[in-house]
Amino acid sequence: MEPIQSFRELSLPAVLRPSYHPSPLAWEDQVLYFLLLDRFSDGQEQDYLNNEGQLVTTGQTPRFQPEDAGNALTPDAEAWQQAGERFVGGTLRGLKSKIGYLKRLGISAIWISPVFKQVASQETYHGYGIQNFLEIEPRFGTQQDLIDVVETAHEHGIYVILDIILNHSGDVFAYETGQPVYASGAVFPVRGYRNAEGQPTLPFAPQAVGAWPDGAVWPSELQQPQTFTRKGKIQYWDHDPEFLEGDFESLKDIHHGYGPLDAYRPSEALLHLAEAYKYWIALADLDGFRIDTVKHMDLGATRFFSSVIREFTLAIGKENFYLIGEITGGRQRAFTTLELTGLDAALGIDDIPDKLEYLVKGYRNPAEYFSLFRNSELVQKESHSWFRNKVVTLFDDHDQVRKGPQKARFCADAMGSRQLLAVIGFNVTSLGIPCLYYGTEQAFDGHGAHDRYIRESMFGGAFGAFRSKGVHFFREDSPWFPEISKLLAVRKQEIALRRGRQYLREISGDGTHFGYPRLWGASMQSVVAWSRILHTQEVLCAFNTDVNQSQTAWVTVDNDLHTTGDVLACLYTNHPEATFTNVSVAARNGKAVQLTLPPGGFVLYKKQ
Repeated sequence: MEPIQSFRELSLPAVLRPSYHPSPLAWEDQVLYFLLLDRFSDGQEQDYLNNEGQLVTTGQTPRFQPEDAGNALTPDAEAWQQAGERFVGGTLRGLKSKIGYLKRLGISAIWISPVFKQVASQETYHGYGIQNFLEIEPRFGTQQDLIDVVETAHEHGIYVILDIILNHSGDVFAYETGQPVYASGAVFPVRGYRNAEGQPTLPFAPQAVGAWPDGAVWPSELQQPQTFTRKGKIQYWDHDPEFLEGDFESLKDIHHGYGPLDAYRPSEALLHLAEAYKYWIALADLDGFRIDTVKHMDLGATRFFSSVIREFTLAIGKENFYLIGEITGGRQRAFTTLELTGLDAALGIDDIPDKLEYLVKGYRNPAEYFSLFRNSELVQKESHSWFRNKVVTLFDDHDQVRKGPQKARFCADAMGSRQLLAVIGFNVTSLGIPCLYYGTEQAFDGHGAHDRYIRESMFGGAFGAFRSKGVHFFREDSPWFPEISKLLAVRKQEIALRRGRQYLREISGDGTHFGYPRLWGASMQSVVAWSRILHTQEVLCAFNTDVNQSQTAWVTVDNDLHTTGDVLACLYTNHPEATFTNVSVAARNGKAVQLTLPPGGFVLYKKQ
């Protein structure tokens, strides 16, 4: 397709299809997989299974072997570290070649990092520094490549959610005084738009000579000065209106409009961006958007965009196009934002990643996590209902704002890989829409206390995981991949694990004195158990926070759904030496079963 320089050239009728891939009936049935496109696949791997399950032997990059760990640190560790700050070569075609890998893992929806054209002079490999909202970043591929990825995913029963940005553009202009910080809402003078080399030599006005294609911002209507707030970067991230009006570091804040929520008046820039994202839905047959940095947008702007996208997708037959907003902060902020804006689900609620990780590691009280989902005190709705499909749950991600400067993946500590299946099991069988971060299924450790280290390359290149280079990690026979696949197959089979109510269960060591597991001192070595119940079906889930020894406990089950002597069958256990042992229901604390979990164990049980 010819490049589009102006929104006047944009024609939705020209790209509309006769029909579109239908939306899922229920998004809580899905398992998401978030990947940074630049770090996922370049399509040059060998010795992996292709989309049809056939072995590929023609690639250039061999599979990772344990002895490859650390091979990038000798002789030049600094070169490997610096490579993590640059584009390393992942592409849309590479992603297309690994759809079968994701399908066999059990993934049913992929969330792809932004794919749009970046500021040419910068290494914004993550995709959040957009320079052209209607073009694909050339290093990632073409519009046709995106269409092909979505088509291939749909053929394999996988939905596609695209990461988009409304809040800001890339670093497309320079201020007169360098990088000012927000100061009481003052508008700072601008030196000019940046040219292809990053120098602010272009006039800060539309249609600057020499701007196309790598200078300024595109399409051309966005080059109006009033597109941007021009108030300097945010210094105090919770100060209102600073966090709404300021730049996100060097990324330039876009002015969305003004007015109260119910009478919000969108800016020309917001109107244009809404048209741009409708275009991408129509062109590529996308199934949802993850909207970046919603916290930093007016509620009215978010509501406007949600309404526009909802009407458009309903008109083309996508009844449940999903809008996930990144809403950092507490539960109350997430709830308020969703209720007022029409977004479908929240991502980034700090309590969820923190408690998912550290509860499994024995450093959080279980009641604190499970209480996050008891929203009846916030809204007058049935307990456990709202968060079932209104929050995306994950424990590893590409930012880890919650950890401050000490960023690292779950598996960074010595015990992490031994508890990985427990935390994944916890994530995918408790309430919410579960999401796995790429590389988690291969126990990536993200060790290094910096953003770059939690963004390792799956395909090797110059910045591979485990401080390696030149080897890929698409290993379906790794210790974790087959087990995750089994676990996700059970989730798909059992509707209670996807849509059921959720209850933390009381436990007992002697079968007489029952109570909820809790911290005693600095850590908790215990069985943690919960039930998912739908109608007359109960699935009992449990993990052991102790990675050194087995734990045995009586675990309460629903008194009305079971009778003494009923047998619960083991649907899943992650321990290689454990047997699928049935357990009998006894009349204890109403009704209970006795479970023995191996170190770091995770199990699922259901009545026969």
